[in-house]
Amino acid sequence: MKAQVLAIDDSRTIRTLLAATLEEYDFEVTTAVDGVDGLEKFAETAPRVVITDINMPNLDGFGVIEGIRTGSINKTVPIIVLSTESGAELKDRARKAGATGWIVKPFDEASLVSVLKRITGI
Repeated sequence: MKAQVLAIDDSRTIRTLLAATLEEYDFEVTTAVDGVDGLEKFAETAPRVVITDINMPNLDGFGVIEGIRTGSINKTVPIIVLSTESGAELKDRARKAGATGWIVKPFDEASLVSVLKRITGI
């Protein structure tokens, strides 16, 4: 069975790149265009891991993390932040909100896949 990944990013290019990369490594990928869409799809798909951008319209990545961690569905799912941001304050805020890790864009395909395999146990 393939591990389900939810990738939330307002950039169509990043969503397409994530889906293509991860599907090549046998992950099943659902994408969302912003945090609101992401939380809706999170409830529908029950992913094994969530990848979220921070800067998005409607609901940012911090809102996504907080929404998942305070919700009633799969509250302990690993959440990886994938962002162009790399400031220590933002990373600390994400960690305190419940993020599992942080990867800076542009991402290294091998490193991302390695992290996801380790997290999902596949």
